[in-house]
Amino acid sequence: MAVLENTPVDDPQVLTLRNILTSESEPLARRFRALFSLKYLASQKPPTPQTVPAIEAIAAAFTSPSALLKHELAYCLGQSRHDSAVPPLRHVLQDKAEDAMCRHEAAEALGALGDKGSLDLLKELRDDKQEIEVVRETCDIAVDRIEWEHGLQRQQEQLKQSDFASIDPAPPLPHTSKSQSIPELEKTLLDTSLPLFQRYRAMFALRDLSSPPDLPTAVPAVQSLARGFGDPSALFRHEIAFVFGQLSHPASIPSLVETLSNTKEAGMVRHEAAEALGSLGDEEGVEDVLRKFLDDPEQVVRDSVIVALDMAEFEKNGEVEYALVPEAGKPVEV
Repeated sequence: MAVLENTPVDDPQVLTLRNILTSESEPLARRFRALFSLKYLASQKPPTPQTVPAIEAIAAAFTSPSALLKHELAYCLGQSRHDSAVPPLRHVLQDKAEDAMCRHEAAEALGALGDKGSLDLLKELRDDKQEIEVVRETCDIAVDRIEWEHGLQRQQEQLKQSDFASIDPAPPLPHTSKSQSIPELEKTLLDTSLPLFQRYRAMFALRDLSSPPDLPTAVPAVQSLARGFGDPSALFRHEIAFVFGQLSHPASIPSLVETLSNTKEAGMVRHEAAEALGSLGDEEGVEDVLRKFLDDPEQVVRDSVIVALDMAEFEKNGEVEYALVPEAGKPVEV
């Protein structure tokens, strides 16, 4: 599948990382480390001569058969904050033969980029009753996020400064004394009559009340988030697991283990729970739990456990970034 036209890659760092990322003979964990290195290069502000080649290198790997890898490619493109990421993401979203998990992530990434030019496509898929539910739901949130991004509402809201640098599917709810109370946020989080975008905003507000982990609000906020695993939407449950991966809070471990262990749970939720546990790899017993699922019947879960165990090893070694972050003037060590 031709996502972007192949352009010559002169930069040796980008070329090395691209070759690792696109090689099906490379171990999956090594390909993930290469991906997050390319994400680092693709997301530099201001952009550098490596930015577009790094984006193209990430997009080149959409030919992989691994749904897990492709969904992560889409996520990384959405975090690049660069217009060059838009065409490959639209291509993946429009490809009905592509895995739903990848298409959902492409839609979410277009929302993260705030791409107004994708609004018509996102609305079309959102309103298509024949479309897969997880794709429709993600398009719904992406439309609301783009309209919020470019609307007056954003300028009028006072948002709490987040500890997280990620571009999220929705911003946290604005900072007011009532909206920031954990019971109020939990009520919004769990109210299925509300738009998903509003519920996501409560989710990310609860996340921000859980960091740093020694905040007095941290454990109660994590417990409120964990109740989201009972939601009827697989998309919603998967986002709860993703947030727990960001937080790496020990209080989330029981609900994550329960979610991963539930073989009736959707693969996209279990995979996210596995990766979240990987971020908690320095906690006692986590690696043992993950190893139990190395032979899981679902490919995306097996692949996620491989990556999660690599992440756990990374955490135990005390590294700061799960990536091969280059230093100025030095080659990437891979």
